[in-house]
Amino acid sequence: MRHVNESDAAKDSAEPAPPPAPGAALHPALDLANSTVALPGGQSADLLDSPAAAQRWLVDRALAPAGADLRETCASRLRSLRDQIRALLASRVAGRPAPAAALDAVNDALTRAPAASLLHWSADRGLYRAAAHPTTQIVEHALAALAADAADLLTGPDAERLTACGSAPCNRYLLRHGRRHWCSTRCGDRARAARAYARRTGRGGPQ
Repeated sequence: MRHVNESDAAKDSAEPAPPPAPGAALHPALDLANSTVALPGGQSADLLDSPAAAQRWLVDRALAPAGADLRETCASRLRSLRDQIRALLASRVAGRPAPAAALDAVNDALTRAPAASLLHWSADRGLYRAAAHPTTQIVEHALAALAADAADLLTGPDAERLTACGSAPCNRYLLRHGRRHWCSTRCGDRARAARAYARRTGRGGPQ
């Protein structure tokens, strides 16, 4: 599979990455899982393929300040958590036991940042509560927030609507609405075209 980054995908003759899947606006962990996209023609797009891309992804979702200076180590940690969350989503959709390594990774991320808002005082605000967020812990807080959302998604009411996109080669996940099993209009059109072709040629295809 040939990899194209976000900017290359827009300039290349290949299809660009699709818009956010249903449910991604509600669950940043789902959005994270879908930040690596399999595209037709054996290509892929990774929205976290560099420190700058990872930083932009976090900033756009209010998970890091605009002035953050992420390094490759930080981007790698974000991609690693993505892989583990994808493993948990895949096991949930397939009805398989959750992988132990994925559970450990999410639980580790959950414990990396303080859960309680601390008590502070300033001359202009007086006493107030806010989460500790030193610059050195930007990534820890982002990973903890994403891990917490993944845990909420997998154990909450939305877990019953979680499904994988039904249009090959797409590898994204979504929250199902009615009978819809596609993450985008483009994937739905591709699945319908594949079914029509299968009917014309008498070959098996996506149902």
